[in-house]
Amino acid sequence: MSLTIGHIDYLNCTPIFTALQNSMDCSGYHFVRGVPSCLNRKLAEGEIDVCPSSSIEYGKYPDRYLILPELCISSIGPVKSVLLFSTVPLERLDGAVIGMTTESDTSVNLLRIILATFQGYTNRFERTGLPLAEALNSYPAVLLIGDQALRGALGRGDFHVYDLGELWYRATGLPFVFALWFVRRDTVAAKPAEVARLASDFVRAKKLAYDSYPTIASMVPERAWIDPDALVDYWKIISYDLTAAHLEGLKLFYSHAAALGVLPAVPEVRLYQGGRGV
Repeated sequence: MSLTIGHIDYLNCTPIFTALQNSMDCSGYHFVRGVPSCLNRKLAEGEIDVCPSSSIEYGKYPDRYLILPELCISSIGPVKSVLLFSTVPLERLDGAVIGMTTESDTSVNLLRIILATFQGYTNRFERTGLPLAEALNSYPAVLLIGDQALRGALGRGDFHVYDLGELWYRATGLPFVFALWFVRRDTVAAKPAEVARLASDFVRAKKLAYDSYPTIASMVPERAWIDPDALVDYWKIISYDLTAAHLEGLKLFYSHAAALGVLPAVPEVRLYQGGRGV
């Protein structure tokens, strides 16, 4: 029996998936590529079994998934790829209408928490798929994530850039978990041996990736627009581990999201462990 695995088309996922696909037997895995919002939908509808997925998605449907242990995409301070680009200083954004990426919900709700809970601001938000320069002609500030954010930061536009990972860490002193590796509970029930193997393979791939950043950076097509050394630096600031501090930060995010009405309640965080939740 095979597993269908979602593969997010962002550079922050590249090290682990490259190590997995280059160093391990993936004959039992089928990979589906896409952006987080698309893969979240496919995971919810049962089209894929396992996926690194937006943290907020688990908060919405905790009875649907388990979280694979020892894995996440997070930051302990700046993350470099979840950025608010603004034509005015942050202090002048109270009351503004802000453009938001269409590709992720976790980062969007992190921005809501930063502005409403940490700053006390009242804002409205609109989804936009416009390129950065065009979006900043329509909005005073725009939130971008992933490779679009990295590209935007490499430009020399006349704007302020705020890293949401850094703003969260300043306010809380905790890591911020942008994505978790989810497995559907019905997949665990139907394919326990396959899920156990994949969970182990992902952790091994993470450890291999830590020692292989320069090699991986020299291989990726994105080196056409980002210097391999800059790419290695980017991967080094990402935290792929899921420690007790990460879980504390995750639970705090869910608490703030529930207080804003984004989540109906603070979910219980349940990890996969050898075919069961803990």
